[in-house]
Amino acid sequence: MARILLSTTIPYAEDDWHIGRFRLLRDHLVGLGHAVTARDRAADRRGDDRMLAELAAAPFDQLWLFAVDVGGGLTAADCAGILAFRARGGGLLATRDHQDLGACLAGLGTVGAAHHFHSVNLEPDPARRRADDQATTDISWPNYHTGANGDAQPIASAAGAHPLLRAADGMIRYLPAHPHEGAVGVPAGAAAFARVIARGVSTVSGCAVNLAVAFEGERDAGGRPLGRAVAQSTFHHFCDYNWDPRAGCPSFVTEPPGDGMLRDPRGLADTRTYVANLAAWLS
Repeated sequence: MARILLSTTIPYAEDDWHIGRFRLLRDHLVGLGHAVTARDRAADRRGDDRMLAELAAAPFDQLWLFAVDVGGGLTAADCAGILAFRARGGGLLATRDHQDLGACLAGLGTVGAAHHFHSVNLEPDPARRRADDQATTDISWPNYHTGANGDAQPIASAAGAHPLLRAADGMIRYLPAHPHEGAVGVPAGAAAFARVIARGVSTVSGCAVNLAVAFEGERDAGGRPLGRAVAQSTFHHFCDYNWDPRAGCPSFVTEPPGDGMLRDPRGLADTRTYVANLAAWLS
């Protein structure tokens, strides 16, 4: 059993991606036997989130961080606390979305460096710095279109049979789709301990889309091992709306949803297996 903290980078707001929109994820983890605390960001008078800033001393084994903010989601103290948590062996899932949404993750060391944004830590290939999703014109790159919310996207292993992608019948084949996923990749100089483990394909351009980068065997400057980590291209792989579009979404989401996750049980089954694998592997 793992003690898992699920946290967003925004204070509660009903018409936003608050932690209540990840209820199906929380319930699944609890059903697997894990102890789960789910909460939204809570800032003190200095603007820091004490839960995150003091995470290294908190009774958790893992942090699943959903960077759903449009700016200022993590302070320097918050980032320092999360890095200290990883330094004492804590597991970290860090995920965001399109353009600069969740760019606060850039302060999280190598895991932050695995996330590419519009204004911070751009993708190394200039040819990819262009809009992939052409339908939602107010969202700029990176915004890879892997399908409609509520549909499943076929995925491919990028690193053999990584433990995160194993399933009872061989390998996970599907994860939730999203019209404008963010960009992740192996940071410069991190190939010894970081690798892309899963890729999807844009339904617009046909280009390959990195979905997850796994960190294992990384050490700090003093040679001490760091906790395992995963940088995920979008939090939509984990939220209720993408597992079951009937759960609803904030009013600013205007793209019509699909129903593939409801029509074909393989998509949700694989997603739930991936979550189970994450909870086991991060510890």
